[in-house]
Amino acid sequence: MVPILTLWLPIVLSAVFVFILSSLVHMVFGYHASDYRKFPDEEAGAEALRKLNLAPGQYMYPIASSTKDMSSPEFQAKVEKGPGIILTIWPGARPSMTANLIQWFIYSVVVGIFAAYVAGRALEVGAHYLAVFRFAGVTAFACYAIAGFHESIWFKRPWSVTLKNTFDGLLYALVTAGTFGWLWPR
Repeated sequence: MVPILTLWLPIVLSAVFVFILSSLVHMVFGYHASDYRKFPDEEAGAEALRKLNLAPGQYMYPIASSTKDMSSPEFQAKVEKGPGIILTIWPGARPSMTANLIQWFIYSVVVGIFAAYVAGRALEVGAHYLAVFRFAGVTAFACYAIAGFHESIWFKRPWSVTLKNTFDGLLYALVTAGTFGWLWPR
């Protein structure tokens, strides 16, 4: 067993490497450019939403107030008529990615902590590179990729987006696994 504090360097460095790789994925490679569709008339859509004065949060239409209401003829008519909508509203503000990037880095550190915990409990000091790679990699992959599938299953996120995110998660897991294998205590 390897104490988790012993693994602070691979935890932090893997988060740095994932942060850099994710920046390249989103700014250079460009395959996420088609993840969202544009409103045909953005200003008319935004104006209609402004008139509703919605507080920031997640919204769904139609939505039933109980499971009993889901079987009511009125609710079923709304579902059949469509459209079904899942919408996230955030307040208007000057665009800034700072908070998102900080949260992403912290998330990557947390993934590193989970990878360190699993690998550290399963392996000893001096473990073979591939053993470390396997334990840290599968843990990181589960954190970065598998969690996104429920968005497509339950919330209608296009499967193409989930599969692209899964590919990203595989890249991030490989970087995490490689970093842990490289810096594993000898």
